[in-house]
Amino acid sequence: MAYSQHLLTFAIMDIKSKIGNRIKELRELKNMSQKDLAYTSDLDRSYIASVENGQRNISIINIEKVSKALGVSLKDFFNNERFDNNSTSS
Repeated sequence: MAYSQHLLTFAIMDIKSKIGNRIKELRELKNMSQKDLAYTSDLDRSYIASVENGQRNISIINIEKVSKALGVSLKDFFNNERFDNNSTSS
């Protein structure tokens, strides 16, 4: 039981890093600062920083806000090899 809980904890940490890395990637492609993204998505800059660093568990509502601020659909946000179930990259 403890082993499976450890794997679940790892998977949760891994998805937080994947989402954070994706946000940072898209933000940098748009030449936006964290401050610009925070303002446009109506979120706090320190929150954006902690999400990008994989330290926060971002809600789907906030992922939608960030996606809209970055000008990408949720489909395009998640349409990336890092979200492929067979991928081990983060």
